Amino acid sequence: MLVLKRLIALMVVSTALLAGSGAALAGLGQPSPWELSFQQSASEVMNGIVSFHNFLLYIITGITIFVLGLLLIIIVRFNARANPTPSKTTHNTLLEVLWTVVPVLILVIIAVPSFRLLFTQLTIPPADVTVKATGKQWFWSYSYPDEGGFEFDSLMLSDKERKAGQPRLLAVDNEMVVPVNKVVRILTTGSDVIHAFTVPSFGIKIDSIPGRINETWFKATREGIYYGQCSELCGKDHAFMPIAVRVVSDREYAAWIDQAKKKYARDNGDLPTAVAAAGEAASK
Repeated sequence: MLVLKRLIALMVVSTALLAGSGAALAGLGQPSPWELSFQQSASEVMNGIVSFHNFLLYIITGITIFVLGLLLIIIVRFNARANPTPSKTTHNTLLEVLWTVVPVLILVIIAVPSFRLLFTQLTIPPADVTVKATGKQWFWSYSYPDEGGFEFDSLMLSDKERKAGQPRLLAVDNEMVVPVNKVVRILTTGSDVIHAFTVPSFGIKIDSIPGRINETWFKATREGIYYGQCSELCGKDHAFMPIAVRVVSDREYAAWIDQAKKKYARDNGDLPTAVAAAGEAASK
């Protein structure tokens, strides 16, 4: 029994150290060296995900310790040397009821916060900002339909283009910009193959499927730059289409919108004429 107690103590201490070190090494908005846990949360949804994860960690640890304890007791007390005349008991009504009811209760306890979190993720509140993210091979395009519909591409910076402090394989030339403490609705689709729009610190991950619009949302609680990546195998450069979201104040966001409307404005005045000309040429 002394050995069992020591093993249990060792597992508890190891679990606590792993959880603590993971929280200490977790980065804000991007991965960190030797990271063992989630990136630091920057949204309400991600807070719920982290809490649910920690809740499950305690349950799983308790179940593991309990099962290990039973196995060790059986090995010690019921081996051939310690128990040369085994029992011929085939049924125990109480045990059979317990090992059926207890797992069901555990699943119910897990299901309640799980469903609550799922409903929070899928129920999109009234949006303050709407951004359409289109996955392409192999970069992202962003448009702001509520701000005139301007659109721009976001491509990964090469090692030569990166500035000091910009992370490798994550920094981009044009970041998606959103205001802090505002509900941002993400509409996403793919132009060629299936991609996936993922930003870990916001707790969002959703497929970008050609011919279909999927939606998700987040509300960033802290300013900064938050990185993600396409999370669906989409071709040879799948690993090189990062997502960068810059969260700024309301004033900075308004100023950026004014600049973006000019910088990314598209001259569509001749578009109907061009289409008509193409149609006439095709008919001839």
